[in-house]
Amino acid sequence: MIHIYFKKPPTKDKYIYGDRFILSILRRLLRGKKTSGVEKVFTNLCKSFDKIGISYRKNSDFAEIKSTDQIIVLGTGKLALEGYKQPNKIIAGIALMNHPLEWPNLTTEYPIAKYLQHSDWAQDIYIPYYGEKIADTWFSGIDTDLWKPLEKNKKTEILIYNKIRWNSSFWNENLRHPILNFLTENKISFKEIVYGSYKESEYKALLGECKGMIFLCEHESQGFACCEAMANNVPILAWNQGYCLDPNFINWNDGKPLPATSIPFFHSRCGSSFIDFKDFEGKITKFLKGLNENAYNPREYIFENLTLAKSGKRMIEIINEVYNTEL
Repeated sequence: MIHIYFKKPPTKDKYIYGDRFILSILRRLLRGKKTSGVEKVFTNLCKSFDKIGISYRKNSDFAEIKSTDQIIVLGTGKLALEGYKQPNKIIAGIALMNHPLEWPNLTTEYPIAKYLQHSDWAQDIYIPYYGEKIADTWFSGIDTDLWKPLEKNKKTEILIYNKIRWNSSFWNENLRHPILNFLTENKISFKEIVYGSYKESEYKALLGECKGMIFLCEHESQGFACCEAMANNVPILAWNQGYCLDPNFINWNDGKPLPATSIPFFHSRCGSSFIDFKDFEGKITKFLKGLNENAYNPREYIFENLTLAKSGKRMIEIINEVYNTEL
């Protein structure tokens, strides 16, 4: 039996004892239920196994694990493995930590056989610490039944997806604001959505209204929002400056540049990318022309590479390798 685990760190009180419960209710009432990217990895793995007919159990007690069972742990932080005393090998990831230096003894503290990342650039960070045999890649599948084109007349040219996370004042001044000004001055209609501040239904509705999307994010290990837009057959013009800009990663890497990408799953059928605003000016006209001529087909790319079924089959390959079995 395959056991899949996902545990979130407990919510802490913010102002007074017990207010975490009240604040949680208020947030849900104001914003609706939201699923984090890490939780979506867990949810979509379950969907992937459902799609290919693989049985599994979710979050069972560690004491119920049998010697022949296979273990996948996709939780957040050290709490995810707290209390695990079984000898069964573990397939772990995607976000037990932000960087391997936060948990350098993970593979000696627990029987970790694989530590997974979604893409090659993220995996490269873990190889020096855990080794090539343990550090591996597995992509999370996209639910193409949930994320699909809406049959409606699209009146807005561009949706701007704003996921700028670090040094926002600099990037607003040197990237986002110039892009907004360019679109306004050239009478290119647009709407903007900000990461972390919307309901999933709002994002889906905007994807149905807009012909293409400008994706502003420093880097992604997979990029759910980008992939979900592509599943909706919305082409992407992505900011892809080429390096990790997370200040913590820069410190962990002794100040050395760390190659990264905002579009680890991408193809010319999906759209295009740009390095900075000057490059954006040189790419936007061609991108808009491609939108109007239906030159892109990102949904086709998703079907070829990132479906739930393909994700589930890749995980089965990993399980078979780790446990020397044939599922």
